[in-house]
Amino acid sequence: MSALNDHLDDYLALRRSMGFKLRRAEKLLHQFIFHCEASGADAVTIDVAIGWATLPERASTSWICHRLGVVRAFSRYLALVDERTQVIPTDVVPHRPARATPFLYTEDQVLAMMTAARSFRSPVRQATFETIVGLLWATGMRIGEALRLDVGEVDLAHGVLTVRDSKFGKTRELPLHPSTTAALAAYARRRARWFPAGTADTFFVSAAGTRVLYCNFHLGFKELVQRAGITARSRSCRPRPHDLRHAYAVRTLIGWYRDSVDVEANLPKLSTYMGHVLPANTYWYLSAAPELLALAAERLEVATGGRA
Repeated sequence: MSALNDHLDDYLALRRSMGFKLRRAEKLLHQFIFHCEASGADAVTIDVAIGWATLPERASTSWICHRLGVVRAFSRYLALVDERTQVIPTDVVPHRPARATPFLYTEDQVLAMMTAARSFRSPVRQATFETIVGLLWATGMRIGEALRLDVGEVDLAHGVLTVRDSKFGKTRELPLHPSTTAALAAYARRRARWFPAGTADTFFVSAAGTRVLYCNFHLGFKELVQRAGITARSRSCRPRPHDLRHAYAVRTLIGWYRDSVDVEANLPKLSTYMGHVLPANTYWYLSAAPELLALAAERLEVATGGRA
């Protein structure tokens, strides 16, 4: 094993101890080290990094920047243990990543998608997609968190979900509204009828009784969007499963502003519920909806007597 591989193992262990999963980064970095060894390089340099990041030919700028970003983080660590390392500059490839504009679903659009799920051929698929879409709308969970739920993590007696090993390795409990608990209980009863002999531990099941794969959910979600007649608002604002999470956050904040709730004092609660590491990550939603910005500005104007 090369010294670079040894350093990579140490780097990954350090980052993971801080909660980062790095599944994709690990794969890319192993590919990068293989490229270094094939080119005869025993240290990370800017030229070697660019040579690897620009593969294959005609790669998009965003792809090149993503790969360079992965190597850049590794090079910063390497520079501490190997003085030959060249830290990759941030301006090697000028690029300003475009963050997707959240597609804020209306309640009618969500209901239309849930209704559209009933047009799937398989009764299992119908109920699974309808229930997952409703759960994401009601809780703001990440889609990966919902798909990873096991039976033992859904406490229907107390109306609580346990989300384990989420982003940054966090585990949290989500109290549910009684209507959400009732919907999950109804799904659980149907699930037991479909698979009386038992299935895998997963709560949400595919037609085969196995865990629903993200790629299959994503394809099914696109069908629901089309059947519900939901269209993109712009090139950067397209309906995605993750936008149900955005909609939950914005809906909660709008409700707080309208009810004159102390948003700043309560924001850490929302951050905890949604699984954000810092409340600052939740503040980003303030810019996601014009209505929310207007309410925030109105609150500020009242607080400052119009002097802001």
